[in-house]
Amino acid sequence: MRDTVLILAVALAGAVAIGLPGAVLLRALRGRSITAHIFGLLVVTVTAVLAGVVGIAQAMFISPHDRDVLLIVLAGSALVSLALGWWLGRRLGREAVWAEQARERERRSEANRRELVAWVSHDLRTPLAGLRAMAEALEDRVVADPAGVADYHRRIRTEADRMTELVDDLFELSRINAGALRLSLTRVPLGDVVSDALAAAEPVARAHRIRLVATEHGWPVVSASEPELARIVANLLRNAIRFTPYDGTVEIVGGRDRDGAWLTVADSCGGIPEPDLPRVFEVAFRGEPARSPERGRPRGSTGGGLGLAIVRGLVEAHGGRVEVVNAGAGCRFTVRLPVG
Repeated sequence: MRDTVLILAVALAGAVAIGLPGAVLLRALRGRSITAHIFGLLVVTVTAVLAGVVGIAQAMFISPHDRDVLLIVLAGSALVSLALGWWLGRRLGREAVWAEQARERERRSEANRRELVAWVSHDLRTPLAGLRAMAEALEDRVVADPAGVADYHRRIRTEADRMTELVDDLFELSRINAGALRLSLTRVPLGDVVSDALAAAEPVARAHRIRLVATEHGWPVVSASEPELARIVANLLRNAIRFTPYDGTVEIVGGRDRDGAWLTVADSCGGIPEPDLPRVFEVAFRGEPARSPERGRPRGSTGGGLGLAIVRGLVEAHGGRVEVVNAGAGCRFTVRLPVG
């Protein structure tokens, strides 16, 4: 019984002698990674056991042969424990980073949703107020002459088109964010899609004295869903026209290199402030007043700050990528897509 108590005392003394410095070490590791904490804890534990075995051996309670056997077993167990601790720490560290990134994405998404609701509420309130005022004027016969009535009808149609465009953008964005977008990939001549988009955008560009310039040859064939690809090109053109001043130029060029097919849309908007470049594709981000067009200039579409967010979502759904840089007198949007 006395020997048992003595063995226990020696083991505890060895554990305390290692445990106290070990506690200081673990405290010093507070700012380090999970892997460092787990590895440090295992090192302290194994060293404490080793101190107890050496202490018992020095007190002559075990023979040299038994001591060597214990040390060999302890060394093998220590190697396995430390290896497992390192692996587990790396895994927990990755999971912790992933969880933090997921929480950060969720926070950003929630902030974007709140901002989107605010933007949409504003963009719907303005045309709805105008529609109501014009409808009441027509109903009360405040405007009764044929020319005035026709003008009000035209303006009502314009406001209705604006709201329809905004609702379409919201629907498209919800499909992208919900993962409900299903692409039917085919071989699509990029030049044909660009030609149709230019034809649709030409009246708005001409009204603002903006030249649309595009190369006639060298357009590649891409692997894409044609309706979504047409939406990508149309949104980029509308965005470029919207921010390009009078007598400016919007240039669209395409080609193919070893990384796949590419398409660029360059405008003369004056550039985007460098801090805003990473946010250009965010939902409801408009960059105002950084890229504001001339005051008082009519627009073919005011947009809801969703066009470029839709572009990014559709491009990424195709397995491509989109980026923007300042170039020359404006900025250049580049879309990369898989070749057909």
